[in-house]
Amino acid sequence: MVSQDLSQLRQKIDGVLVEFTKVRSSALTDIGAELNPVAAAMSEFITDGGKRFRPIFAYLGYLGTGSPEREEIVRACTALELVHVCALIHDDVMDGSDTRRNKPAIHRLFQSLHDESSYQGNSERFGLASAILLGDLALVWADRLLVESGISREEFINAQEVFADMRDELMAGQYLDVLEGALATTSVERSLKVARFKSGKYSIERPLHFGAALAGKPEFNKTYSDFGLPLGEAFQLRDDVLGVFGNPAVTGKPAGDDIREGKRTVLIAVTMENCEKSEREIVASALGNESLTESDVTTVQEIITRSGALAEVEKLITDLTNQAISALRHSSVEGKIANVLEEMAIIATQRSV
Repeated sequence: MVSQDLSQLRQKIDGVLVEFTKVRSSALTDIGAELNPVAAAMSEFITDGGKRFRPIFAYLGYLGTGSPEREEIVRACTALELVHVCALIHDDVMDGSDTRRNKPAIHRLFQSLHDESSYQGNSERFGLASAILLGDLALVWADRLLVESGISREEFINAQEVFADMRDELMAGQYLDVLEGALATTSVERSLKVARFKSGKYSIERPLHFGAALAGKPEFNKTYSDFGLPLGEAFQLRDDVLGVFGNPAVTGKPAGDDIREGKRTVLIAVTMENCEKSEREIVASALGNESLTESDVTTVQEIITRSGALAEVEKLITDLTNQAISALRHSSVEGKIANVLEEMAIIATQRSV
């Protein structure tokens, strides 16, 4: 497998999602025309965009054990993308985000539906309730896609523990993220723990374990952890940088969105450790302030940069990525797949979205 094959794998995953979502959306609309907006929203959210990192890492985890390419394994791995869809929809609710991929977040979409349809009651509450249900539906669909993937009973059973662990850790990480905001902490160690569980483990390490489980080769788990854990943390740290410094035209979210949402990231924790008291007060007052102007965001960005926090986090991303690649190069992962995993490591940590 080479880079061209990686592109083809992404296309296969997209194809599975289109086919599966078409069938499930039809089942929804068969219940009643009232569910047409739900079917349309789910179809668009799932099929329009997305990097497909989790199913890609899962399938590479399977192939890296020396197992043969199989379409049903691709379908099984694609179920992980629907877990991610659940996380994104719920994350936008928890963060109060207005947009996702340059489009209204699901809760805002259904809030607008309520307003435009002149429904009774509170439109914001309707939007939030709808988004919670659509996120839950994505999680249900993840189970269904795995069941319907065509893998054997033994393979299905083998994958269950990892699949459950992945979702447990994701929910735990999401709660830790919410808790850190409520506690208003500025601990680098605590922020790294959130990064590890909220995104790192479920984005890379657990998908690799999932692939190894489907192959029936759990002996690869340590190798995949040695590679996936540091890479997963680097992946989330890149997200943290983009959440403050990302280009809105590329990320699909307003500049400095993480500041307005009060995210207690490693980037913010290092900033608070490094900057002077007066600057620390400016950053503290900006965190969680939804009415920040572009000028306010620029001021915080300048403080972060001047404090050296941005440079420190960039170095940490590089060091963690190098650690992951080094572990991979000294592993028993199949040679060609190891090369593709190394390429994925670079893509995951040097991306702009």
